Amino acid sequence: MQRVLIFTALVSALFITGCKTTVQDNQAMTELRKKIKRFAPVEITVDISKLTGNDRKVLVKLCEASRLMDKLYMRQMWFCNETLLAQLEKDNTPEGKLRLAYYNINMGPWSDLDKSAPFVQGVPPLADTANYYPADMTKTEFNAWLATLPEVEKEKAIGYFYTIRRDAGGKLKTVPYSKEYKDLLEPAAKLLREAAELASDAGLKAYLARRAEAFLSNDYYASDIAWMDLDSLIDPTFGPYEVELDNIFNYKAAFESFVTLRNDAETKRLEMFSKHLQEIEDDLPIDPRYRNPKIGAMAPIRVVDVLHMGGQARSGVLTAAYNLPNDERVTREKGNKRVMLKNIQEAKFKNVLLPISRIAVDPAQVPHVSFESFFTHILAHELVHGLGPHDITVDGKKTTVRLVMKEISSAFEEAKADIGGLYVLQYMVDKGYLPKTLEDSMYITFLAGSFRTMRFGTNESHGRGMAMIFNYLMNEGSFSFDMSAGAFHVNPEKMKAGVKKLTGEIMTIQAEGSYEKAKVMLEKYAVQGPEMKRVLDKLADVPVDIAPTFPVAEQLK
Repeated sequence: MQRVLIFTALVSALFITGCKTTVQDNQAMTELRKKIKRFAPVEITVDISKLTGNDRKVLVKLCEASRLMDKLYMRQMWFCNETLLAQLEKDNTPEGKLRLAYYNINMGPWSDLDKSAPFVQGVPPLADTANYYPADMTKTEFNAWLATLPEVEKEKAIGYFYTIRRDAGGKLKTVPYSKEYKDLLEPAAKLLREAAELASDAGLKAYLARRAEAFLSNDYYASDIAWMDLDSLIDPTFGPYEVELDNIFNYKAAFESFVTLRNDAETKRLEMFSKHLQEIEDDLPIDPRYRNPKIGAMAPIRVVDVLHMGGQARSGVLTAAYNLPNDERVTREKGNKRVMLKNIQEAKFKNVLLPISRIAVDPAQVPHVSFESFFTHILAHELVHGLGPHDITVDGKKTTVRLVMKEISSAFEEAKADIGGLYVLQYMVDKGYLPKTLEDSMYITFLAGSFRTMRFGTNESHGRGMAMIFNYLMNEGSFSFDMSAGAFHVNPEKMKAGVKKLTGEIMTIQAEGSYEKAKVMLEKYAVQGPEMKRVLDKLADVPVDIAPTFPVAEQLK
C-alpha cells in the first residue's frame, strides 16, 4: 500500500502541471535536448545474410527474450520504474516526447551522465540500495542481521541472485531472483527453451536450455559452465551479472543480454592472446605469491557483432566488451571468457573518441590515435579482469577481492583493468607478439580514451577509476599539459614507468584486501583538477556516448 501511495503522489507531481509557464516548458525542453545530444544516434547493423531460416528463428526468440531483460533491469533499479514508463508513454507533448527519449536512453528517470540526478519531476534520488534491498535499510542493519545468520544463509544474503526484503514482522530476509522476478523469468525461460529446440549447434542448444533452467531454479552454475564452452556462430549472453547498480554493497547482480554473431576473422586474429595468459600473469609487477599459478590457456576470446542488447547492457553508457562470468567458482574452474563488441566499438571510436582526440590531445600526437589501439586496449582491459588477485586471505579468512572492497570494488577493479591493460600491451610489444608500431599509438590513444571514460562522471565506476589513473599518471609525469594548446601530451618513457608502478600498486592493494588503502587512493586521485576540467569543458559539444538502435533485430520480428 505504501508503494502505491508514493507512486500516486509522484504521478500527481508529474502530470498535474497546468500552472507551468511556456518559458518553463522551453527551459525544460532545452535542458532535455542538451542531455540527449550527448548520445550520438547510431544504427548498429550486422550481416545475417548467411544465416539459415532456422537460425533466423532462433534470433527472433532471443531478441524477444532480450527485451524482457529491459523490464527486469528497470524493476531492479526502482519499484516504480515500469509504472512510470507507462505514464510517460501517454504524454504526447513535445516535452513529454523528449523526456521519454531520454528515459529510454537511461532506462530510468535518472541521468547516468549527471551523477544519477533525476530528470523527471517528482522522482526521488536514485537509492544506493536500488530495488535490491528495502528502501529504509541501512548498512548497519544489514551487517547486524548478517552476523546472526548461519553460513549458508550468509552466502545467500551477500550472493548475486537474492534480493533482500522484510518479512511480516519487519525482519530482513532473502528472496531468490527466481521468485522475485518469476513473472518475467518464466516467459524468458520459455523463449530460451524454444530457441534451444530450434538451434542446430549443440553448444548453443545446451547453453540456452541450461540458462532457461537457471532462470527458474536460481542456480546459474551449470549454465555459466555451458556458456564458457559455447563456440557458436550465434553467440548470446543472458543473465544477472554486473553489480554496479547495488551502490550500498556491490553484491547484487543486474540482468542484461547480448544477442550477437561471432566475427570469425577478428576472433582468429586475437586468439594468440589466450596462448600467453599464464606468461603474462607470471610477469605481473606484484609479489609472486599474489600471482595465480594456474591461469593456463583456458580463457576464450570472442569478437562479435551485436544484433541486440537488453537490460543493464544498454542503460546509459554502453559497454564495449565484457569479461564473464563473475561467479568465482566458475572462474576457478574455467577462467573467464572475453567478448569484444566490434560494431559497438567502431561506433564509439568514430562518433566519440576521434572528436575527443582533436581537442584533448597535443595536435602533433593526434595522428597516432588509431582504432587498432583502441580495440586492442579494450581486449587487454577485459583480459586483466581475469588476471591478478581474486581469491584472497584476509586475517586468516578466505574471501574474495570483490567482497572485501565492498562498494568501491567496481571502481577499483575497472582502474586495475584499464592500467593493467596498458601494462599487458607493453609486455606483448616487448616480446614481439604485437607489432612495435602499436607502441607509438597505444599510449596516445589511451590518453584520448581516458577523456571519453572520465566524461561518464566520477560517480560511475569506469569514470571514477579512470580519473584515479589519470591523476596518478600526471603526478608521475606520464602526461603533461600544454597551456598554450590547452591539450595533453604523452611522455612515452615516463608513461611506461608510471603504468608499471600503478599496476603493481593497485593489484597489491587488492591482494592484501586493503579496503582502506583503496578508498584513500580513490579519494586522493579520483578528482577533477583544473587542467582536466579545462579540457572536459571544451568537449561539451562532443557526444559522450552513442544511442543505438538495432534495425536488423526489429526487422526480424
